[in-house]
Amino acid sequence: MPTLLLTGFEPFHTHPVNPSAEAVGTLDGLEVGGLRVQSALLPVEPHAAAHTLRGLLATHQPDAVLLTGLAAGRPQVTLERVAVNVMDFAIPDNAGQIYRDAPACTDASAPAAFLSTLPLRPILAAWREAGIPGHISNTAGLYVCNVVMYHALHALAASGRAGVPCGFLHVPANAEVALAVPEDRPALPYLPQPEITRAVRVAVEVLAGRLN
Repeated sequence: MPTLLLTGFEPFHTHPVNPSAEAVGTLDGLEVGGLRVQSALLPVEPHAAAHTLRGLLATHQPDAVLLTGLAAGRPQVTLERVAVNVMDFAIPDNAGQIYRDAPACTDASAPAAFLSTLPLRPILAAWREAGIPGHISNTAGLYVCNVVMYHALHALAASGRAGVPCGFLHVPANAEVALAVPEDRPALPYLPQPEITRAVRVAVEVLAGRLN
């Protein structure tokens, strides 16, 4: 049975939970449209996250890769079009580090950017059909989400598996994240966690349909 590697992130910054972690945990081990979901959590530290991800790719040799993470402040689920070889953090990672104008990957063969190999428009259409608003984003930011998208695509290309569908899906805050915002700060838009998980599952279903 084809395997999908589905990743989320641990909580970070001031957020008490990470909705991506909750979504991938719910889907772990399920068979979705003939695709077996293998979920994993990544640390919010670029070097550890990239190392963990490369190990997961080597161990599972997945037929598709869907990376997910939290973009607090965005009102909808978003598919990322591009990952760039840059780290420039606005907030510390979970190791307390801030990187400025640093490369995400130091390999001599590393290009400036990679484009997602996910079927972006079909996933967007499937979300709309399911009543889930979403859109395509042209920046994954310059934080750890961008780093892991870049490293996943680079690792697949370097191993001769550039044809494996791979990319990143950002999810908005859930209620728990939104409720943790202090009253003197702007309110965060949010989606209920079941809707976030449903959006991730619909994306998995589209990938399953492409592979079966």
